[in-house]
Amino acid sequence: MAKKVVAIVGSYRRGGTAAAAVEAVLEGAKEKGAETHTIYLTDQHIEFCRNCRECTQTPGPERGKCKQQDDLEPILAEIEAADSVVLGSPINYGGVTAIFRRFMERLLGFTYWPWGEGMPKPRKKQLTRRAVVIATSGMPGIFIPLFTGVAGTLRMTAKMLGAKTVGSLWIGLSAMEPDHPLSPATRERARRMGWKLA
Repeated sequence: MAKKVVAIVGSYRRGGTAAAAVEAVLEGAKEKGAETHTIYLTDQHIEFCRNCRECTQTPGPERGKCKQQDDLEPILAEIEAADSVVLGSPINYGGVTAIFRRFMERLLGFTYWPWGEGMPKPRKKQLTRRAVVIATSGMPGIFIPLFTGVAGTLRMTAKMLGAKTVGSLWIGLSAMEPDHPLSPATRERARRMGWKLA
C-alpha cells in the first residue's frame, strides 16, 4: 500500500519559494511511490483558537475535537490518515506566518490539559509519522535556526501532529527577487528528503 504524505503550506504566495520547496519534497516522495496532497492554508477557513480548552479536558489517547465549525477537522483527519507530513512557512518578523501560527495554535486537542494543571501533556507519546520542515527567509539560511524561533516552532508543530522530524530545509536570501527560484542543489536536497517520507 502506498504511503501518504500531506503537506501544509503557510505561505501567502502560492508560487513562492516555500511552496516550491514543499512541492520539491513531494516530488521526491512521489518518485518512491507515495500519494501526496498539498493543503494551502490560504485556501482554508481556520478560526482563531478561543483558548476555551474544551478540546483538552477529556482524558485518553484520542485527539480532543474543537467545537468551532471551520475547515480544521477535515485537515486534521487527513493528516491522521497520512504516514508523513511536510510543513512549510516563510519567515515574517522573525516567526512563521500568521496563518501558519493560527493553524498551529488550533492543535491543542492533541494534548490533555485539565484545569488545575500547569501545562499540557501530549496524548500520544510515540511519534508514528515522519516530517520534513521548511522555512524561507531573506536572511542567509544558516541564520534561520540560529536567530529565529522558527525551527523550534515547526518541529513542535510536527510533534503535535505525531511526527518525528527527519529533515529540515532552511532556505535563505529568498527576498532578492520577486520570484526567487530554488537552486538546483536545494531542489535536489528537497527531493531527496521526500524519499525519506515514502
